[in-house]
Amino acid sequence: MPGWLAQVSAFGVFLGIAAIGFVFLVISLIFGEIFEHFDGGLDHDLDHGGPSFLSARVLSVFITAFGGFGAVGIHYGLSVLEASGVGFGSGVFFATLIFLFARFLYGQQASTRILSTDLVGKTARVVVAIPANGVGQVRCQVGEEVFDKVARARGGQPVPENTIVAVEEVLGEVVIIRPQ
Repeated sequence: MPGWLAQVSAFGVFLGIAAIGFVFLVISLIFGEIFEHFDGGLDHDLDHGGPSFLSARVLSVFITAFGGFGAVGIHYGLSVLEASGVGFGSGVFFATLIFLFARFLYGQQASTRILSTDLVGKTARVVVAIPANGVGQVRCQVGEEVFDKVARARGGQPVPENTIVAVEEVLGEVVIIRPQ
C-alpha cells in the first residue's frame, strides 16, 4: 500500500466525497441541462411530469449530503459503517427535498397549449359567412388565445357573418357549429 494512502482518514474520504458532489452541483447549476443528456435517458419519467430522482442536481445533492454528514458522523466518533448509514440517510432526505421542490416548481409552469377539443362547448362568432352546405370561418376565444377555425353548420343551413354560434364538435381542422 502506498504511503500516502495510509495517511488518508475516513474523515478525509467523506469530505472528498462531499466536495466532489458540491463541485458537480455547482457545475450543473451554472451550465444547466448539459449533464442531463449524459445519463443514458435514465431520468426520463414515463409521464414527463418534471425532473426525476436520477437528475444530475438531485444526485449531486445526495452525494454532497452523504459526504458531509458522513464526515460529521466520523468527527463525532461513529464507525465508518455508522457514518455511512448517517450519510446515506441524510443524502436520501436532502435529495428527496430537492426532488420534491423541483417537481413543485415544474408544476407551477404555465402552458399555452390548447387542444382542439378545448373548443367544444365554447361560443364563437362567424367571421366568414357559412353558405348552405358549405364552409366558412369562426373565431373563438379560449382563455387569452383567439382561434380562427374553418366551420361547417350542423344540418347544412347557412349562417350569416357576425352570428354567435356554439362549437359542437371538432373534426380535424373543421369545427361543427350550431347557431345559438
